[in-house]
Amino acid sequence: MYKYNKLWVYLFIVPTLLVFVTFYFVPIITVFTTGFTEWNGFNPPKLVGFDNYKMIFTDDNSLTVSLINLFKWSMIATFIHVPFGALVAFIIFKRPVGWRFVRGVFMIPNVIAVSAWAIIYRFIFNDQMGLLNNFIRKLGFSNFHTNWFFDMKYAFSAISFTWVFYAVIVTLLVLSDLMAIPKELHEAAKIDGATEAQIHWRINLPLIRGSLGTSVILSIIARITMFEAIFLTTKGGPGNSTYNISVMLYDGIINYQFGYANAVATIMIILGIGVLIITTKVFRMNKSVYN
Repeated sequence: MYKYNKLWVYLFIVPTLLVFVTFYFVPIITVFTTGFTEWNGFNPPKLVGFDNYKMIFTDDNSLTVSLINLFKWSMIATFIHVPFGALVAFIIFKRPVGWRFVRGVFMIPNVIAVSAWAIIYRFIFNDQMGLLNNFIRKLGFSNFHTNWFFDMKYAFSAISFTWVFYAVIVTLLVLSDLMAIPKELHEAAKIDGATEAQIHWRINLPLIRGSLGTSVILSIIARITMFEAIFLTTKGGPGNSTYNISVMLYDGIINYQFGYANAVATIMIILGIGVLIITTKVFRMNKSVYN
């Protein structure tokens, strides 16, 4: 009987294993290995050692600018994007009047593709017919004219605005953790005289640290791989004010430098692993919240 069950276990695991190896493991190994080659996609890869990495780190300041922009976007993700999504979850958790409507409206952006959002924001931030500038001019600033995506002073903020309040995933994660907290804990705290603020600070926040940590990881990794919002609006400019690692990778691909592009992709993977390790430690995600 035990051997019979074991056979069924293997039969269910094998398809998943094949999908993982084919679509994840092999491409990742290919990225790592071809990052050490000169490869234009037509001829066989030629081993060049660390030349691609030397080019990335020394040829120009593209990587430095990309990492600085990534750091700033990561800070925005950690201290604005995730707290905003968590705040909405806390409000919905209290089920005030109209909470179902708010929840429904807040979920709508999730069904719209990121590329579509980028196009929508191109019109919102358009100088002549854009919603934002026209609204400002209606307020009495009739001579107000700003090309948000094409002005070095505002392009970074404009790009950030396209995703910073797009926090429905954070809300869902935090809300599911809040709903999983035993009601007895809240009732006991109220009997002991705890205020709403103390319940949130002493009970809710510690017990949802797993979902907060997961949200931070997802949000920062989304910033590492952010491409559509930049490419469809500023293309990394003006200058290099919105340049990032994903655009570096794209530049390598369109110039048929696939070895260089895969070296950039390797750096992205290493950054993602670093974010995963650091956030796991900071939020103590490897420990049970109820211990």
